[in-house]
Amino acid sequence: MHIAVAGNIGSGKTTLTSLLSKHYKWDAHYEEVEDNPYLNDFYNDMQRWSFNLQIYFLNSRFNQIIELKEASKKIIQDRTIYEDAHIFAPNLHAMGLMSTRDYENYFSLFKSMEKFIGPPDLLIYLRASVPALVRNIQQRGREYEEAIRLDYLKRLNERYEAWITTYTEGPLLIIDVDNNNFRDDNEDLGKIISSVDAEIHGLFG
Repeated sequence: MHIAVAGNIGSGKTTLTSLLSKHYKWDAHYEEVEDNPYLNDFYNDMQRWSFNLQIYFLNSRFNQIIELKEASKKIIQDRTIYEDAHIFAPNLHAMGLMSTRDYENYFSLFKSMEKFIGPPDLLIYLRASVPALVRNIQQRGREYEEAIRLDYLKRLNERYEAWITTYTEGPLLIIDVDNNNFRDDNEDLGKIISSVDAEIHGLFG
């Protein structure tokens, strides 16, 4: 079983992945942030490093999915390969921060990889407003995220919404982060767990 958590920067993906992993005793797989050799450079000079960063994420997530398939365990994954290809890379291209040549090369590679992977059994999407994202980003205090611009988060949010409304690869559960404080409120977390239980029962019941 493969569950994935999707959402914008600061929406709470890692926190929810950890909480659900602990509750269900699933193996958690996280986005490689601390070991990513491009993140600091990217946030300081997005145009120079956008292609390098996106290729790193694409390769990292593809290898992660292959490992998940081979492990045959119950997995919950922090962010999906679809977000890289349908949100982050096209956003960088639209902002003029990735050349058309690089973007087309990147997307062609993604389409080749996509033939070898399947969608998650359940996708959990964390919907959050830009103020909520900013608040969460400030609270966690990652140095490399201090340079993130509001217009960048807003553009990403618009792309997330456009993507999620057309997502048909598999079951989808949408959680409104502005009205659900699962990080600090056990009752709110319980609501999410109940929704996940219902989805899992439908999938495997």
